[in-house]
Amino acid sequence: MVLREMLKPSQRYFQNMNDFPKTAVNKIKRLPKRGHYDRATIYSILDAGFLCHVGFVVEGQPFVIPTAYGRDGDAIYLHGSSKSRTLTEMGAGIPVCLTVTHLDGLVLARSAFHHSMNYRSAVVFGKAHEVSGEEKERALFLISENILKGRWNEVREPNEKEMRATSVLRLDIETASAKIRTGPPGDDDEDYALPIWAGVVPITLVQGEPIADPQLAESIAISESVKGVVSKSRDKSLFAF
Repeated sequence: MVLREMLKPSQRYFQNMNDFPKTAVNKIKRLPKRGHYDRATIYSILDAGFLCHVGFVVEGQPFVIPTAYGRDGDAIYLHGSSKSRTLTEMGAGIPVCLTVTHLDGLVLARSAFHHSMNYRSAVVFGKAHEVSGEEKERALFLISENILKGRWNEVREPNEKEMRATSVLRLDIETASAKIRTGPPGDDDEDYALPIWAGVVPITLVQGEPIADPQLAESIAISESVKGVVSKSRDKSLFAF
């Protein structure tokens, strides 16, 4: 399979970039001013992460499962074992809710009640179905690129046995919304005079220094994909405080 040539802009990406209509499903009810319904905002939150939580219900029992993902236009790809109950159930076309959250800071107020967090979160609704062939191959490439860009081109690609052992679902986004909080705490007017420190403690996700496999030959250098992500993390850590 030649996936190195398959990462081209998806036609689905250039679909309507207007807002998702507000419905009973995706409407933000608590603090609606923090809600966003435009694809640009929602997709920027999705594209900033690679770990999501997928919720679904089977025979009245709710499940929420963490998993990796990759987005392609108005679709999100998920993968796992071909024997996975999660993928089997979701692949049957039941309603699915997928969430991604980024924690950006602890918001420390002068009162316990007004403590909060700065965050970006996206909630996506839709139905999933299994894909195969070239779409399956490309989906695995997209998921890999979303986790660590460039890694796929450095490693051995999946063989036929591994592909048979892997299932891939495409979750078509039917509707979605985002909720974002930024800025300092909002205390009661009378509390601003209290002699208590208040403000925001930023939180940033950074990768640590790579730890080589004990069985790695000493002559093998760190991969370029790893160098790139570690370099970015070092830059972030310089400005963490």
